[in-house]
Amino acid sequence: MPRMDERQPSPAIAQLQSRVERLLLRHNELLRTNALLAERVQSLEAERDQMRQRLHDATQRIDRLLARLDQTPSISGEPDPHA
Repeated sequence: MPRMDERQPSPAIAQLQSRVERLLLRHNELLRTNALLAERVQSLEAERDQMRQRLHDATQRIDRLLARLDQTPSISGEPDPHA
């Protein structure tokens, strides 16, 4: 009589084992993919924040220039028809 550890697993057990191994591999792949995507999201958020700051800075510069233009008298003394 064969010992318990010498027997071959039944086809159903072998198939289940194969499926579990594939699932574990897929799970590990998904973990790596998720980590890469999380890094990408973090990078894009940092880039977005930097672009928002640049936009804010540019808007402030434009506002200051517009304020200076409003304070500058017209050269001819006549109102600017484009204003």
